[in-house]
This record gives sequence, structure tokens and C-alpha cells, in this order.
Amino acid sequence: MNIPLRRAAMVCAAMMFALLANVTLIQGFRTASLNADPRNHRTVISKFAHPRGKILARDGTVMAVSRRTKDPSYAYRRFYPGGDLYATVTGHASLYTTTGLERAEDDALTGSAPKARVRALVTDGISEGADVRTTIEPRAQRAAYEGLAATGRRGAAVAVNPTTGAILAMVSYPSYDPNLYSTFDPAKLREADALLHADPGRPLLNRVLNQNYPPGSTFKVVTSAAALNSGTYEADSPLDAPSSLLLPGTSTYLRNAGGAACGDGRPPLAYAFQISCNTAFAAMGLDMGQDALRQQAEAFGFNDDTLTVPMPVSMSVYPSGLDQAQTALSAIGQFDDKATPLQIAMLSAAVANGGALMRPYLVDEVRLPDGSVIDTAEPSQWRSAMSPREAAQLAAMMVNVTEEGGTGTAAALPGVVVAAKTGTAENAPGARDHALLTAFAPADSPRVAVGVVVERSGSGGDVAAPIARRIMQALLA
Repeated sequence: MNIPLRRAAMVCAAMMFALLANVTLIQGFRTASLNADPRNHRTVISKFAHPRGKILARDGTVMAVSRRTKDPSYAYRRFYPGGDLYATVTGHASLYTTTGLERAEDDALTGSAPKARVRALVTDGISEGADVRTTIEPRAQRAAYEGLAATGRRGAAVAVNPTTGAILAMVSYPSYDPNLYSTFDPAKLREADALLHADPGRPLLNRVLNQNYPPGSTFKVVTSAAALNSGTYEADSPLDAPSSLLLPGTSTYLRNAGGAACGDGRPPLAYAFQISCNTAFAAMGLDMGQDALRQQAEAFGFNDDTLTVPMPVSMSVYPSGLDQAQTALSAIGQFDDKATPLQIAMLSAAVANGGALMRPYLVDEVRLPDGSVIDTAEPSQWRSAMSPREAAQLAAMMVNVTEEGGTGTAAALPGVVVAAKTGTAENAPGARDHALLTAFAPADSPRVAVGVVVERSGSGGDVAAPIARRIMQALLA
């Protein structure tokens, strides 16, 4: 009898050990993965058992808030009062996913951020969702949204405070209503998600941060900065600007817009910049070489994939391994040059701030319901794009663009000196050009820098400039 009992006891002990080991493994090492498993309905329910913190504009305008429901399973539902207007900023929080600031600031909004938990330990033990106050100015956000919507084209617009890096407006168009994702009906949620993903306008794409475009002639800001930095060129230096330029090693001729001449063929740099002569800048790019252009582009933030605002920002690109023809085209923002609309705005922001490029950011402060601030923005310099002297020269050249004879007069504001650079970028063969503009104002005491891209719409001076003017006017009024 003792031998069978002993064996049975050993089997039971082994089973008990295995059970305890498995429980320990699950509780100690697999908690995070099990909580993240979409099949774990308890986790989904718990997400909506307590209110998330609010997402607010700078002036306190509510962009996202949790509301009580009568649903027995889900106590709170996310609501977005501004709908399409702020979707580029907020993103959405649904049963299964989060996007935009809802994702980037999820720990703060749910109260699971370390500082929120520490605060809970010394108060009542309850960790509450914190409110996230952004840097967005509602009047600028609306101006950007309405300006893009008026074109009927896909595009993006962003405004930045050049002295701090605070993002004042951020709109990707077409947008979408985040409230479509607030349903607790899985079938309706799948249907809404499928329709938005199937939309050819790609409303779920944040074009400001995650879409790259050929920068076109807005890249001449970079080329001009490289020229001024070289010590060889000044604003009044004469440039070779033939009516057509044979690209080295090819049988292709580069021409100016409309085949126009560039002054007398030897215009000063400032004049070539004002009327945006392609041949002059291509020749200057050939003279300086790709390494000088790349170094200057990287000083503005190109080729850096680490930027977050706090949402991740796609890397803007200045290519490598170029031949001479490609170098000439890259100097005018073509070939494989790529830039996000945020990067387009940062070109002006660096010039406006005396060459110091501030790190862009979207969150001003994070505050608990009891008023305790657990995080606040600290503006910091991200890059040194050029010296103050070079920035002053380039700023004066950009002012000429918005004055009579320049390509950006549609960006001018009454009583305000505006600095700008237009861009008209070629893309797919047979398609209309993208319209771009980078600008800042007031030129003598900058408060706003903007970047605008309107896809396949024509000239930057005709299409993008009026949108930039609306945004700047809203902020400077």
C-alpha cells in the first residue's frame, strides 16, 4: 500500500508544483501580454470603467472628453466635440485601438503614468486620468482647416511658434470624425473603420507628420542657407542663371517655370530667390556639391528619424550617392528630396529664430483632476541651422518674396511684414504639381511660422499662400 500511495503523492505534488509554477509565470511574466490581448474582454471593459483625462486646446477648449453612459458594461464613452476639426491632433480611442494623442499620451490620460501613480499613493490611493493641455490655438486650427477644405484637395497645414517650438495648428485634410470610433458595437466599429480605410482620400493619415512630399522650391531656403554659410556667396552675389541648363551627363535641359528668363542671366542671389529661378539654384547646387547641401539639410532636421511631438514624425530625406544631374535637381527640391509639412514649417521657424531651430512639441502640460501639474513643456533648441547673420540675410530675401514682383504676394498681410518661400513641386508624371509654401510673420518680431502643402493643385503662390495667410492672420489678429 505504501508504494502506490507514495507514487500518487508524488504525482499530486508534481501537479501542484506545475500549477503554482504556471500561476507564477502568468502573474509575474505574462500579465502585460494577456492584458494587451484583444480577446481579453475584461481588459477592454476596464478601459472604459473610469473616465480618461480630457484633451484640451491651449485656451481650454475641449477636444476630447469621457461621458457617462447607460451601458451596463461600459461606464464611460469617449466624445470629441470638435469632430473633424481636431482629429489630426487627438486621434481616437476605440474599443481596441488608440491613435494620435490618445495613443501618445495614453499613460497620462488613463492615470497609469508613474507620476500619476505616485500622486495617488500619497492621496486617496485612486489613480485618476490626467488632462492633457495642448499648444493648439483653436482660431488657427479652424483657419487651417477651412483654408484646406476650400481647395477641395488633399493636403496639410501646420503652424509653429518659432521661438518655442509650440505647434499652434495641425490639420491634415481630408479629416474624419473620431466619434465614429466611440461606438461599443463591434459590428458598427468594424464597418466605420473599413469605410475610412477604403476612402481614397486617406482621412486616417496624419499628413502633417507622416506624409513626405517633394519640397520643390521651398528647399531653396536650404540651398540659400548653404550658399550663405559657404562664405562664397552673399545676398547680392551674381549667379549664373541661363534660360536653360543642361544637366551634366544627360541630354535633359532644366528650365525655369514657364520657360522664363531669370533677369539678365546674371541676377543677384536675392533676386533669383525672389522670383524662384530654377537654373540659378541648380547651378549653385552644382558649385557647392551634394555634401554641402546634405550638411545644411541635416542642420534643418532632414535625415533624422528620432523626432516625436510626442507622436512620431516620419523622417524627411535628403538623398545620398547623387551624381551631378541629381545634385542639381536636389538643389531645387526635386529628385528624391522628401519633406513632411512639419519640416516645411521648420525651414521658416529656423530662419525666424535667428538660425536656432526649436524642438517642436504639442503638449503644454499634463494636470491631474486635483490641479496638480505632473508634467510641463520645456522649450529646447533642437538644431543650429545657421548663424544669426545668415538667418537675417535669408529672412530679408524671404520678405522680398511677398513683395511686388515676388512669387508669394498672396501670403502678404496688410500692415504686417511677411517672409515666405513658395514651392511648386513635380510629382507623378501627368499629374498636377503640388503647391507648397513656408512662411513666418511678423518678419521683424516672429510669432508664427507655417508650412502648407496642397496636393496636385498647381502653384504654391496661388494655392498654398492664401491658406498660410489665413492662418497667420488668425494668430496675429
